Amino acid sequence: MRIVLLGPPGAGKGTQAARLAAHLGVPHIATGDMLRLAANADTPLGRRLHSYMDRGELVPDDLTNSIVEERISQPDAAGGFILDGYPRSVDQAKMLDESLAMQGASLDKAIKFMVTGPEIVKRLSGRLVCPVDGSVYHLVTNPPKVDKLCDIDGTPLVQREDDSEETVLRRLEVYGQRTKPLYDLYGERGILDEVDAIGSTEEVYERLLRAAASGEKK
Repeated sequence: MRIVLLGPPGAGKGTQAARLAAHLGVPHIATGDMLRLAANADTPLGRRLHSYMDRGELVPDDLTNSIVEERISQPDAAGGFILDGYPRSVDQAKMLDESLAMQGASLDKAIKFMVTGPEIVKRLSGRLVCPVDGSVYHLVTNPPKVDKLCDIDGTPLVQREDDSEETVLRRLEVYGQRTKPLYDLYGERGILDEVDAIGSTEEVYERLLRAAASGEKK
C-alpha cells in the first residue's frame, strides 16, 4: 500500500501515520522530520531550509522533491509506504507520480484529515518537544510528568519555532493556497478519502484504518 496523508499542520497526521505504517508493515516517511533534521545541520542546505521553516513558508519544491525521491527509492519502501507531509502542492504530486511510475508503481490512496483552524492553533501552540530524543508533549492533552521537562531524560522541552501561534497562522494560510487543490486532483482520480481528525487518538485511528482498508487492492 502506498498512501499519502493530507491535512494542515497539526491535524495529527504524524501520530496516526506511525501507527498505520506499523500496522501495514511499511515505512512511515515523515517529510517534516527529514526537513527539520536537514535544517538543523550547519550546512548551506541546512541554513537555506531553516530560513524558510522559520517564516512558516513551504520549502521550495526542488529541495523537497529530491529528499522524497531519494527516500522512496530505498529498498524498504519497495512494498509501500505512508507519506506524511508530502505532497503539499499539485506540482509535488506530479513529481511523486513520476517517481513511482519509474518504479512501475502508483499511489493507492490519499487520505484527508478533517480538522478546523481554531483546533489546529490550539493543538500546535501547546506542543512541546524534547530537543534530544524528539518526543512530543502537549501542555493540555499530553503534559510531561514534570513541568516542561522530558519524561525520558529530563531535558528542558522547547517549542518548535514553527509552532508559535503567529507562524501556525501563516502555515495555515500557505497550506490553503497551495495544498487544497490536491483534494480535487486525488478526488478526480477516485483515490481520495476523508477522516474526521477530531476525537481521541484511538477514535481517529479506527477511522483511519477503515479508510486505508477501502483502498487495498484485491
